Amino acid sequence: MSIRKNSRKENGSGSIRKRKDGRWEGRYSIPAKEGGGRYIRKSVYGNTQEEVRKELTRITNEIDEHIHIEPVNIKLGIWLDDWLRLYIANTVKQLTYDQYVCECNHIKEELGEIKLSNLKSSQIQAFYNKLLNENKLSPKSVKNIHGVLHKALDQAVELEYIRSNPSAKCKLPKATKKEIHPMEANEITKFLRLLENNRFKNLYYTTLFSGLRRGEVLGLTWDCVDFKNGTITINKQLKQSTHYSGYRYSFDSTKNSKTRTIRVADPVMVVLAEQKKWQEKAAELAGSAWNNEMNLVFTNELGEHLTNETVYKTYKRIVTELGRPDLKFHDLRHTYATISLEAGDDIKTLQGNLGHATASFTLDRYGHVSDNMKLKSAKNMEKFIRKVS
Repeated sequence: MSIRKNSRKENGSGSIRKRKDGRWEGRYSIPAKEGGGRYIRKSVYGNTQEEVRKELTRITNEIDEHIHIEPVNIKLGIWLDDWLRLYIANTVKQLTYDQYVCECNHIKEELGEIKLSNLKSSQIQAFYNKLLNENKLSPKSVKNIHGVLHKALDQAVELEYIRSNPSAKCKLPKATKKEIHPMEANEITKFLRLLENNRFKNLYYTTLFSGLRRGEVLGLTWDCVDFKNGTITINKQLKQSTHYSGYRYSFDSTKNSKTRTIRVADPVMVVLAEQKKWQEKAAELAGSAWNNEMNLVFTNELGEHLTNETVYKTYKRIVTELGRPDLKFHDLRHTYATISLEAGDDIKTLQGNLGHATASFTLDRYGHVSDNMKLKSAKNMEKFIRKVS
């Protein structure tokens, strides 16, 4: 049954027939790449005549309008590997590339065997839902995976491997902003007492009273500590990335790729001076085994970098003893921000110290107030009421 009256060789002509196996086949022709008036016959298949008719009509209309793209017979998993190798490996930092590989592994595990041309939005949506509901990934992690897949499929569209990006129509989970619960003054006092005999006491103290991120404090080097002026320059971080041989650490740029210099309280500089003396003694004891070629401020007894896991586990034991097992390492940074606001620092100053891109982000992030700030606000209002009454 023909759907066009055009001659068989006319660009885009099509016909439908029932095969011996019971399926329906629609045939159409496209110009050969080498030209010369030659045409190549192609087919689409379906279980019903109407199904094939709709698909064939779509294809032949696209051919007539010169917008048709022939499906590429390549699986999504293979394309992701090619995309990483050809378009990503030489355009991003190694740590970013490693993260892309990790995201692609999630995708390939579930969707890798599906051909690019057969990949549907509904399949991708089901994959995202599974990551969120069954694998218990956070909305942010799902969004990161979506970002990688979307970018890879955009490249496939640009190369005319597929006609459109099926991930564009997917709905992403809404990320809920977590409530911040920093330490209160009495908890800070107890926390500092618990640090007295801890091997990482100088690291935790510096983090608490400087607001550095974990990667920033682990990646702090001595050339960035200015004892004369009482400043710390943050121009990098020590980043952990997943590698085929396990975890590896290396320097990376700061979160917003900007350098900042902060003036810290004198007690912080005293603690850093103590850390320097400890390190000198540790180097003497280690002898030839000492190796701090990265010039790090915080190291183990042999001068090697500290790991995220070691520092975090020790911290969790401390805050559990404190009675606050809910506290994460990043809550040291949140506590610093709250302390700064209570001390009267303005938002712009806090923004600069924390390394945020805008003051509005800082205000939104730390719009909460501690119990002391609430009490102070109420007392101030009480004084004003008494004054005007």
